[in-house]
Amino acid sequence: MTVVRRLARPLLAASFVSNGLDAFRHPAQRVEAARPLVDRVAEPLGLPRDPETFVRANGAAMAAAGTLFALGRLPRLSALVMAVTLAPTAYAQHAFWQEKDPVRRREQRRALVQDASLVGAALVAAVDTQGRPGLAWRSRHAVEQAERTAKRASRDAKRAGRQAKRAAQLETRHAVRTARSTARGAATSARSALPG
Repeated sequence: MTVVRRLARPLLAASFVSNGLDAFRHPAQRVEAARPLVDRVAEPLGLPRDPETFVRANGAAMAAAGTLFALGRLPRLSALVMAVTLAPTAYAQHAFWQEKDPVRRREQRRALVQDASLVGAALVAAVDTQGRPGLAWRSRHAVEQAERTAKRASRDAKRAGRQAKRAAQLETRHAVRTARSTARGAATSARSALPG
């Protein structure tokens, strides 16, 4: 892992861990903001309609993913979880379009943009392959390698078949020559054995 990644991961994860722990410990501050979103998604996803449980679970997932990301464990998966857990939180908490007060509206819009920036950073981290090929490339490469191996095996099998056919033809010719020679020798012996 490069020095930049060692420094950047904990810096990015700090906000997620802090927000996640705060949501887990003090869900009451976020329950009313989360209620409309929970009401919309709970039934289709088969989740309980309890906003407090939703806020706590989302906070725990965010904090756990942030911790894993900061430690460099499962970085792509944990970054994706960080993005997925922050997106609904940002939408529910910073609904600036519902604010009447212009000052409060501006603050909420700024907070939403900041959270959107964090979601974007987490998504970039989720696709970071650390200079190694990604899963899609490795899958395509494995398929191409398998196709090349299959073609090579097919060519080798055809070549072996042609060689076997030639060997069989040579063996047949040799057997025919030997049989003819033996037959001639037997005929000559038979003629010489005949009286006169």
